[in-house]
Amino acid sequence: MDHDTLVARLEITDLLTRYANAVDTRDWESYRSVFTADAHIDYSSAGGAVGDLDTVTAWLRDTMSMFEMTQHLISNVDVTLGDETATVRAMFYNPMRFKGGDQFFCGGYYNHDLVRTGERWWSRRLVEDACWFDGLPAPAAPAT
Repeated sequence: MDHDTLVARLEITDLLTRYANAVDTRDWESYRSVFTADAHIDYSSAGGAVGDLDTVTAWLRDTMSMFEMTQHLISNVDVTLGDETATVRAMFYNPMRFKGGDQFFCGGYYNHDLVRTGERWWSRRLVEDACWFDGLPAPAAPAT
């Protein structure tokens, strides 16, 4: 692996870390700094918002306020580099605690399409692929 490839992979890992830290600390300006202005973000696999950066950031701000703790752990980062683009598929594990103490856990993959402008990588498309949930209350049975 050459020097430029190693540097790009480290920069991309930093982007993923910045993403996770921004969500967990509710720092929505840092969250926005991960994405291009015209980014498309899709959290629908977990029942979340789909749309542009403004729409999804507003949804996250509202939704994340119900949690007293989240911890996004990102691993197994698979990067395919182009000249000024990259695709990334990375696993996530996310324990979460609602205000009041109930906990649940989820895991899956983040799929990013990245672009480099200047010396910086940006996500122009994120699709979350939520694969499993544990600890969520079962939905109420329909009334009969």
